[in-house]
Amino acid sequence: MARLFRDSKTLLSQSSSKKFEMQTNNNNNKSPCVVVVVDDLSSPFGELNCKLSDLELRETAYEIFVSVTRSLSSTNTGGKPLTYISQSDKSPSSNGNSFSNSPSFTSPSSISPSFQRSLTSTAASKMKQALGMKSSNKSPPTKENGSNGSPLKSKKPMTVGDLVRLQMGVSEQSDSRIRRALLRISAGQVGRRIESLVLPLELLQQFKSTDFSDQQEYEAWRMRNLNFLEVGLLLYPHVPLEKSSSASSRLRQIIQGASDRPIETGKNNESMQILRSAVMALAYRSSNGTMPETCHWADGFPLNLQLYQMLLEACFDVNEQTAIVEEIDEVIELIKKTWVILGMNQLLHNLCFTWILFHRYVTTGQVQKDLLFAADKQLAEVAKDAKATKDPVYSKILSSTLSSILGWTEKRLLAYHDTFALENIEIMQSIVSLGVNAAKILVEDISHEYRRKRKGEVDVARDRIDTYIRSSLRTAFAQRMEMADSSRRSSRNQPNSLPMLSILAKDIGELAVQEKDLFSPVLKRWHPLAAGVAVATLHTCYGNELKQFILGITELTPDAVKVLRAAHKLEQDLVQIAVEDAVDSDDGGKAVIREMPPFEAETAIANMVKVWIKTRVDRIKEWVDNNLQQEVWNHRANSEKYAPSVVEVLRIVDETLEAFFLLPIPTHTALLPDLMTGLDRSLLHYISKTKSGCGSKNTFLPALPALTRSTIGAKIWKKKDKLQVSQKKKSQVGTLNGDTSFSTAQLCVRMNTLQHMRSELEVLEKRTVTYLRNTESASADDIANGLDKKFELSPGACLEGFQQLCETMAYKVIFRDLSHVLWDGLYVGEPSSARIEPMLKELEQELEAISEIVHTKLRNRVITDIMKASFDGLLLVLLAGGCSRAFSRQDSQIIEDDFGALKDLYWSNGDGLPNDLIDNCSRTVREILPLFRTDTQSLIDRFRRTTLETYGPSAKARFPLPPTSGQWSPTEPNTLLRILCHRNDEEATKYLKKTYNLPKKV
Repeated sequence: MARLFRDSKTLLSQSSSKKFEMQTNNNNNKSPCVVVVVDDLSSPFGELNCKLSDLELRETAYEIFVSVTRSLSSTNTGGKPLTYISQSDKSPSSNGNSFSNSPSFTSPSSISPSFQRSLTSTAASKMKQALGMKSSNKSPPTKENGSNGSPLKSKKPMTVGDLVRLQMGVSEQSDSRIRRALLRISAGQVGRRIESLVLPLELLQQFKSTDFSDQQEYEAWRMRNLNFLEVGLLLYPHVPLEKSSSASSRLRQIIQGASDRPIETGKNNESMQILRSAVMALAYRSSNGTMPETCHWADGFPLNLQLYQMLLEACFDVNEQTAIVEEIDEVIELIKKTWVILGMNQLLHNLCFTWILFHRYVTTGQVQKDLLFAADKQLAEVAKDAKATKDPVYSKILSSTLSSILGWTEKRLLAYHDTFALENIEIMQSIVSLGVNAAKILVEDISHEYRRKRKGEVDVARDRIDTYIRSSLRTAFAQRMEMADSSRRSSRNQPNSLPMLSILAKDIGELAVQEKDLFSPVLKRWHPLAAGVAVATLHTCYGNELKQFILGITELTPDAVKVLRAAHKLEQDLVQIAVEDAVDSDDGGKAVIREMPPFEAETAIANMVKVWIKTRVDRIKEWVDNNLQQEVWNHRANSEKYAPSVVEVLRIVDETLEAFFLLPIPTHTALLPDLMTGLDRSLLHYISKTKSGCGSKNTFLPALPALTRSTIGAKIWKKKDKLQVSQKKKSQVGTLNGDTSFSTAQLCVRMNTLQHMRSELEVLEKRTVTYLRNTESASADDIANGLDKKFELSPGACLEGFQQLCETMAYKVIFRDLSHVLWDGLYVGEPSSARIEPMLKELEQELEAISEIVHTKLRNRVITDIMKASFDGLLLVLLAGGCSRAFSRQDSQIIEDDFGALKDLYWSNGDGLPNDLIDNCSRTVREILPLFRTDTQSLIDRFRRTTLETYGPSAKARFPLPPTSGQWSPTEPNTLLRILCHRNDEEATKYLKKTYNLPKKV
């Protein structure tokens, strides 16, 4: 249902408008200026996309009007043929084309009595009385008789037909020509009904160029009639055209060629016969294929509605646009006779007449309230019609019309404080009634959604009024807020000046009283709780501003206290109005009161403190972002060898805690968790920044070379070959995934920094409990609860960050810093000439340097991770060293001796790491080394057996190549395969060649 109103505010956005302002007089100058907007409303019936101007359409509408009021065979005649007689008794005229000299036709009932009735005989209008409009005291107009417009002494009363002609702006000359044509048509086609004729065609048949004062007038007349045939039969036909229609093609060609080869009208020639054939073929079509009784040439939508609208405009006095003529009853009676041609009915008439009344009120400056009252009364008839029919075409036109009306009314009612004041409050009731009635028809009689619901669930009138009240008061509130802000700025330098929200609270109280006294009595007709909804809206608006005010301050200032007191008084006044308004309501106003949550001072204070906390926390985060970008992680910055930034951030956290407990609030315990959470997240941000960008273990691991088989009996490699292999290895080592520009010393400083933060967090937690004990409002329970107020995330994040940095540094030292003596040097060529001593020497130097920088509490953990990385490095050299390394069974002793030397480095004669720790970390190496002294056939058997166990019977046909898992083990197929790949004997080489066809080099 809401969709029916969704675009109602913008229906008139494209219409041009003029503004007339009427300044109301008010001593306090707080009453708004009443602005009347004169809109050129677009037609809800749709715009015609054709070559005809409004003036040309109006002339055709008048021709239709005259043709049916002087009907060739009116339905009132009972189908009797008309009698052709001469009007010789008419007064002569010097104009040869005037109607007074032309023949006429009549029958006992062919000419409508209303058409010929003199205006002097018009009685008081029943229609005006029904519409609640006052009758005019003006004397009826008269028609001057004379030649060429010169007045004669005698004046003849004007008929209703003459009145319509004048109202529609048709000249006597044109009127005379039309009537003369009708008489000619009747002379040639006596007995034919008007609805069986296509009037533009018949007119073209009757007149030639000599019937007009000049050729230009004739050409315009001829093209108007041809263009109307195009509009009525081709562009907006009553029955949609078929694509294969030959008649439509012929008519289109005739009209398009009329400018180059003009049709000679006024004769029964070949061109007119072709035109008549095409026109009548199109006019006598029906949707079911049968021959209709009437022809259709002006009853297609929206052409018929546009013509009918032009006819209805004749009801308004041409000299006084806001007045309806006294002869409205007779005029409407005559206009209704056009229904037979225009395809109109009473339902469409009521709808069009409603729109005409409303449109005239709007476009004439909204000064004649009788028009608005009449439109509202006429809309009541439309409401009855809407319930009586569900015709889809009518519903579509109805929806468009009502949407336009509703759009206009809502444009005013959604901000009725700007539209109405004490001086024009009476008109407000009519506009509200018009808008509500339009909305009710749209929802109750058109909306499918409404039909699916029970009618009792939807109160359209109440819902719309509720929307108007809330929207207008929101707008009025915004205006009062601007005024309050302006008042505050003007009194800024004065002593004891009030804050803006204090001024606003006073103004909103006055606005609420005005609403209750002026607008609510009008709106209460449709909404029993109009005043309650109004004050609830104001309460919400002020409450929102109050919340924003509280969010914008960091401490309880005198201004803040003034604002809270003013808010409290305003709230009391608003609630009082709501309670008084709801005395007679079913629920006692509970629904409205529920919309007014209290302005709780304690909640306001708590929110202020939360804003204070957020500001401080955001400030810490901003500080972290700015300062860590400049941090150099220099181990010489202080004796403790941690970053100076951690000292500063911890100092800021400590100062924030102290400032929090100095705030003049009674709720430290309740708000302390918010502060601790915010500080915890700030520290977490620092920790994340500290470890970010340093990489991880995988950053420094080299890419494993492809599997190859050893070259049998290879001699010691030449220096040149060894250098080339070394360079190739260097391209594999250190293929990094992140920024690894950090030195080992910097990584040590980062770890020290996290260690220092972790230890200081415990100090801060103890200090927080001390602060809590010293607060005045703290109870024993509060202090006990304060013991649980700890940093929950930061300590664990420090430990996790240290572990990541420690492992990263270990792999960096082994695989990047020592890559030239490990990955690029160890066992390359002859194992006996490339042993581990160079690596041990440089590794020892690295360990000494790290031990000098890293905190003593972290030293063993750091060296342990380096030890694990060095064992992983040794295994990678032995198992994935590539084609530059090959080992015989005799080399196993060299490898075991080197491994023992590496362990001894970490044991350091008992001064280093514990033996059980070394043994535990080296278990994988110790389990794999015996495989290097195992004979080749045993290795092959073991490899085959483990592969079969891993892959099952499918491995018997063809041995799969085991993937590299990285989890080295003497029972893992890939580990055994790699030992065979590095085994320097013929048996291993032949097996690998036969089984996997591995190359000797890549």
